[in-house]
Amino acid sequence: MKWVGAILLLCATTWVGFEFSRKLTDRPKQIRQLKSALQILEAEILYSQAPLVDACETLALQLPNPIALFFEAVSKDLRDNPASLYETWESQLNKFWPLSSLKGNEKEILRQFGRTLGQHDFEQQQKHIHLALTHLERELQEAQDQQLKYSKMVKSLGFLTGLLVVLLLI
Repeated sequence: MKWVGAILLLCATTWVGFEFSRKLTDRPKQIRQLKSALQILEAEILYSQAPLVDACETLALQLPNPIALFFEAVSKDLRDNPASLYETWESQLNKFWPLSSLKGNEKEILRQFGRTLGQHDFEQQQKHIHLALTHLERELQEAQDQQLKYSKMVKSLGFLTGLLVVLLLI
């Protein structure tokens, strides 16, 4: 019975290590997806001159989850309540955040971008999109560095922690 518990404990801590590693790996992917989303949004707003609701729908169709879920929810909420763009953006950002592997810095970048969305003319909006892209690029570099440094270590640490606890209990 002890061995079954030991194996379960070892499996659980190893799984936790792999889960942390997955989050470290998913973060750069999701930042790249956000950058793509902002570039597509820029094209939709500036060149197609599509309303924001339609632009968000287009983004939801072109991007993978969980980023697509965010833009789909923003689009649906804007259709239901078109008067409050920033409130919709903010509430959907808060709902979306637990589904993502992103950190607080990316959330703050998106929050600040949401404040400017739809508030300016095309040229100013383009400048705000480029500013957000610049900030996301900086975060992407940091995320890639963290992934390279810590991904393997976290996997090993999960297994070794479980092994240590098993050895202490036996």
